[in-house]
Amino acid sequence: MYSIMTPELYALLSVAIVSALPLLAGLILLSKKTGDSLIFVLVSLSVGALFGDAFLHLIPDAFASGIRQPAIYILLGIASLFVLEKFFHWRHEHVHEHDVVCAHAPLPVGALSLVASGMHNFLDGAIIAASWLVSMPAGIATTIAVILHEIPHEMGDLGILLHAGYGRRKAFFYNFYSGLIAILGAATALTLGMAVQNAALYIIPFAAGNFIYIAGSDLVPELHKTKHAGHSLLQLGAILVGVVLMAGLLFVE
Repeated sequence: MYSIMTPELYALLSVAIVSALPLLAGLILLSKKTGDSLIFVLVSLSVGALFGDAFLHLIPDAFASGIRQPAIYILLGIASLFVLEKFFHWRHEHVHEHDVVCAHAPLPVGALSLVASGMHNFLDGAIIAASWLVSMPAGIATTIAVILHEIPHEMGDLGILLHAGYGRRKAFFYNFYSGLIAILGAATALTLGMAVQNAALYIIPFAAGNFIYIAGSDLVPELHKTKHAGHSLLQLGAILVGVVLMAGLLFVE
């Protein structure tokens, strides 16, 4: 049976779903108790899903694609986020050094957070689109991995904007507009994928490096903040669920 759904349409639909996550993050934050409990599980799930997607889908696809030295692009993906985080951490500290100068000094921190979030969302959109161009299993796995780590990420971004002095409604809509940048990232990747032969294949190992860095550098340290044995076992279980979910997608044809 003929289907009108193409990898490009699947990619745009996936990115549209991801772009709506700031709305979900805002609704979750309306209930602090529910939000805290959900983040606890989602961060653990994200670790498993990101590592699982990187090592079970993206890296094998990169090495099977025939491109030269895919490990270089994996390392570039790790290094790029390290440099980006260093820059925004430096800017964050620089702003706080001048808090005594201006009563509204925290506001630039919110603006910087929006810039960083926009860049992050652009890259997420490009990664999802590139994954769909490689294969359906890679597209599904990457979309799920991005969704799982984006929900707590968007909740954190919204919290930063509220802490920086933005009103609830303004913070909510600014965060939503930032999420829409993922569509621009997907459109850019799809354009490159059609205009440049195998362009998407170079994004895949780069994305794997991104996912490894996010999971290992940003999320795992958050898990170590919990010392309770029961919580640690729950975290381990959620991580395994994330990995098993990614492994199960290997059987999707």
